[in-house]
Amino acid sequence: MKTLYLIRHAKSDRSLAEISDIDRPLNERGYADAHKMSLIFKNKNIIPDIIISSPAIRALSTALIFCRTLKLDPKTIEINQQLYDTSVKEYLRCITQTDNKFKTVFLFGHNPTITNMANELTNACSEEIPTCGIVGITSDEKEWKYFERKNNSITYVDFPKKHA
Repeated sequence: MKTLYLIRHAKSDRSLAEISDIDRPLNERGYADAHKMSLIFKNKNIIPDIIISSPAIRALSTALIFCRTLKLDPKTIEINQQLYDTSVKEYLRCITQTDNKFKTVFLFGHNPTITNMANELTNACSEEIPTCGIVGITSDEKEWKYFERKNNSITYVDFPKKHA
C-alpha cells in the first residue's frame, strides 16, 4: 500500500512586490496554519517516509515546519525543481519515479496543480485545495509507477479553517 499526501503550501506574503514569485515567504497566518496542520499530523502519528517539495520558499518553508513538528531531519527533504510553475504531468512524473521503499510520501506544492493532481489521481476532489490544505490518497499498489486513478481513493482531507 502507498499513501501520498498532497499538501498545498501555506499562505504566502503577497505584500512584497519586489520579491520574485519563487522567493515569496509565508505570511504570519501561513506560519500559524502550517504549524497547526503539522501538529494535527503529529497527534495522528502520520509520519512520512520522504518529503518532496517545490523549491519555492513558501512550499519549502511549509515543509520545514512539518519537519520540525514531526521531529524529522530537514536535510531529508528532497527539493524537486519540477514541482514549481509546472503541470500535472510533472507532478505525476515525480510521484511515479519515487523509490518503492517509501510507503508514505508528503508532496508540498502549488495550486492549481495540487488540486488538479488530486483530481487526476482520484477524480473526487471537487473543490480547490486551500492554502495548507491536505489531501491524502491511498493505493493498494506496491509500486509508485502504478499510482493511477483506478486504484486510488481519498483517505484524508483537511485544511486550517476546519480548525478555526
